Amino acid sequence: MQQASGFINLNKPSGISSAAAVGKIKRLTGIACGHMGTLDPMASGVLPVAVGNASRLFNYLLNKEKVYRAVFRFGLETDTLDALGTVVRNGEKIPDQSEINDKLRFFVGEIEQFPPAYSAKNVNGVRAYQLARQGKPVVLEAKKVVIRSLSITQKISDDSFEFLISCGGGTYIRSLCRDIAKACKTVATMTSLVREKSGVFTLENSCTAEQLTKENWREFLIAPDAVFDFPALDFDGEQARRLRNGLSVEYPRDGEYKLYLDDDFYGIACAEGGVLRAKVKLV
Repeated sequence: MQQASGFINLNKPSGISSAAAVGKIKRLTGIACGHMGTLDPMASGVLPVAVGNASRLFNYLLNKEKVYRAVFRFGLETDTLDALGTVVRNGEKIPDQSEINDKLRFFVGEIEQFPPAYSAKNVNGVRAYQLARQGKPVVLEAKKVVIRSLSITQKISDDSFEFLISCGGGTYIRSLCRDIAKACKTVATMTSLVREKSGVFTLENSCTAEQLTKENWREFLIAPDAVFDFPALDFDGEQARRLRNGLSVEYPRDGEYKLYLDDDFYGIACAEGGVLRAKVKLV
C-alpha cells in the first residue's frame, strides 16, 4: 500500500511551538511530517503541515502570499519584540493613528528588513535566539522582503492598534512592528499575531489539532497536486515507463508541469530544449 502524502492545514494555537504542533500530527499519522513557515509560540493560525513525501513540494510554495493580523503596542519594547519577552523600554511616545498611517507607505513594496535577534536565523551554525539568550551579540544581515499591503484595521486601546498585513515569504512581523515604531520615533512590541493565509491555505479551510484523530486524519488531508497551479501533463504506456525510470521524453514547450503517469499524480516535471524529465517525485 502506497504511503499517504499530502498537506494538513493546521490552525496552530498560541502557546505551543510549530515543532510541537507537527509532532502531534506525526504521532497521529505514523508518517514523517514537516511544516512550512514557522509560527512563533505566541502566534496562532495557518501552519501548513506536509505529510510524507509532500514535503518535497515546499520549495514550490515558499513565495506564496501570506496574510497576518497583528496587534502592535506602542511605547513599550521587549527584547524579543513580542509579549513573551522581557521589557527593556517603557513609557515611550505613543503616536496617534494618523501619524502611524503616514509612515505605513514607506513599508509597502520591496523593503529591507533586519530579522529580530530572537529568531531562528543561523549565525555561524548557531540559532540567533540561542546566542541572544546567552547575552552574546547577534548581528544579522538585512534581507529583502515584499509587503503587498499594510493597513490599520482598528484601534484596540490607547496604545495598541491592529494591523492587516499581506506579504511574501520570509517577512518578520515583529521586525515590521519595530521599524514602524522607529519611523514614528518610538518603540513598539507585537502582542498578538494570527496568520490568516499562506498561499492556498487559509483559516477558513484549516482544522484544529483537536479535530484530528488516528481514525479521521485522512479526511483532512489535502492532495499534493491541489496546492499549486502548474499546468498538467499526463503520460501513459512507454512514455510513463521512461519517466518513472528517470529517463526523458520529447516535449515541445519549456516549463514546469504537474506530472501524472497513468492518471495518477507523480510529481513535478521540467521541460527544456524539447526534452521533459521528472524533477520532483512524490512516489
